[in-house]
Amino acid sequence: MEGKILNFEADRQVGTISGDDGRRYKFMASEFKGAPGRLRVGGRVDFDTDPEGVVAIEIFPALTGSSEDKNKWIAAILAIVLGVWGIHKFYLGKNNAGIIMLLCGTIGWILVLPGIAMCIVAFIEFIIYLVKSEDEFHEQYVAGDRAWF
Repeated sequence: MEGKILNFEADRQVGTISGDDGRRYKFMASEFKGAPGRLRVGGRVDFDTDPEGVVAIEIFPALTGSSEDKNKWIAAILAIVLGVWGIHKFYLGKNNAGIIMLLCGTIGWILVLPGIAMCIVAFIEFIIYLVKSEDEFHEQYVAGDRAWF
């Protein structure tokens, strides 16, 4: 069965998964079989349940190929190299912000200021992506709705 991690208490090493069947399942961190960095709130997981059907066991990161797999280092490199055109926004799935940056970074140079503004925005986002932890980056820019710094 698949589901989404609703919460995780690192100090107690327990959490809750919302299954795609609409039920909630408790789990222990020791049941998570993926890399520790993939155990995060909002992450999609594939799991089995105990015989009573109340506790999640054998938990693996879901192989969805979705936005869950976005890497902060790739986003940072795209921001510094191609950021004036918003390529890092498209990579993160923030298409509206990407279109705004693309327009300002191309035809915006006619007025000069929009192009310069996009250079500054891309550089600031490059720095922000680098200083955020993997979890903060994921929560804010991948799982969250934050499109701008």
